[in-house]
Amino acid sequence: MTNQIAGKNSQAQLTVEELKQKVATGEIDTVVVAITDSLGRLQGKRCGARSFLEDVLGHGAEGCNYLLSVDVEMNTVDGYAMSSWANGYGDMVMRPDVSTLRLVPWLEGTAMVQCDILWLDGRPVTQSPRQILRAQIERLETLGYRAHIGTELEFIMFDDTYAEAWDKQYVGLKPSTRYNVDYSLLATAGLEPVIRDIRNSMESAGLVVESSKGECNHGQQEITFRYSEALQACDSHAFYKNGAKEIAGKHGKSITFMAKYNEREGSSCHIHFSLTDLDGNPVLPGDGEHGFSPVMEHFVAGQLAAMKELSYFLAPNINSYKRFVEGSFAPTAIAWGLDNRSCALRIVGRGPGLRVENRVGGGDVNPYLAAAALIAAAIHGIENELPLEPIMVGNAYESTADRIPTALRDSRALLVNSEIARKSFGDEVVDHYVHAADVELKAFDSAVTDWEHKRGFERL
Repeated sequence: MTNQIAGKNSQAQLTVEELKQKVATGEIDTVVVAITDSLGRLQGKRCGARSFLEDVLGHGAEGCNYLLSVDVEMNTVDGYAMSSWANGYGDMVMRPDVSTLRLVPWLEGTAMVQCDILWLDGRPVTQSPRQILRAQIERLETLGYRAHIGTELEFIMFDDTYAEAWDKQYVGLKPSTRYNVDYSLLATAGLEPVIRDIRNSMESAGLVVESSKGECNHGQQEITFRYSEALQACDSHAFYKNGAKEIAGKHGKSITFMAKYNEREGSSCHIHFSLTDLDGNPVLPGDGEHGFSPVMEHFVAGQLAAMKELSYFLAPNINSYKRFVEGSFAPTAIAWGLDNRSCALRIVGRGPGLRVENRVGGGDVNPYLAAAALIAAAIHGIENELPLEPIMVGNAYESTADRIPTALRDSRALLVNSEIARKSFGDEVVDHYVHAADVELKAFDSAVTDWEHKRGFERL
């Protein structure tokens, strides 16, 4: 990863004029109009291509405002300020961002556009993940900097279909590998029909694939893509995550991006984060210790200082926190180190490629919220010229460094009282996602688990 702005694949990304031509010839008949919800999922509508060009392109498509205020099972939930029976569950507008218009190679005759979310009077819906990220990008750019992001998503693949997994209640599924295949070429060759299809489909859709590899857990894989400017990177992340599931399903497989599927290694989403000035020149390398500039020192210090308060945005679910196990390659210590995988922040690269790898997020992360949190933390460090704490040398798991929260309840409490979050995002955003945490906690607290059955059915 260097700090030059990554280009787009012009063959896959469509202009409006190119879309019109493909619609006229019948090559495209469907346009998917997509938003990313509070849980990081693509949601939206499939529009007839002619209707999209004649109606939706200029005016947007309407969708119920509950799309940002439901639980994972799409149940409406009381307590959200923006969406309730009290205000009638009205509409909001999904406004296409034509810079995201692209082919969907694995779906016949289909293109997709990702959208900003507005109220009917044209105001941005501030609780929308994409709008939250846009706001932080604008704050950063007023300081003269531009954020570049690369996300590395891991997942676990199973030989069961999604329907079969549901019918089995997700018990006794058959992982696509039987042992640790980290970096193994032999063992992953058998998965190539699926993984290659994902790689090639994403490349055909305009993403630049760097590599794929096996990982530690049974059936675990990782596919990585070239970094880009923050908003484009998060749009690509959401597109890829949804598409990988669809492509796996066409092969009779299923994949999960759960942060911790079982007691073995979890699935991470490491986020590589760097800054340039507005002309694209790197600002992190310098003449200081470790080759850092003063901006780099403040940049890292801010991320460390804000990590606990903003941890919800990197670990938004009950399951997220089960990754944080010492010695598991998931971080527990709030520390930074040079190429040190025991730290939450691993500094990698040199010169123009100098960057921070944030290792906190799991595969379940909402990329827009995570990127927004990292940018807000960087701004906090830069604006306040925070000094960089000493480097962690050796095993951070065994250190006395402060710890990442170990439960959603703790992150929720930190978020609700966070001055950094309220200054950065505003009360509407913070209160919305505090309530989202409350919804998740209430659902979990009322659930009776298999663990309880096994321990208590006969023996208690």
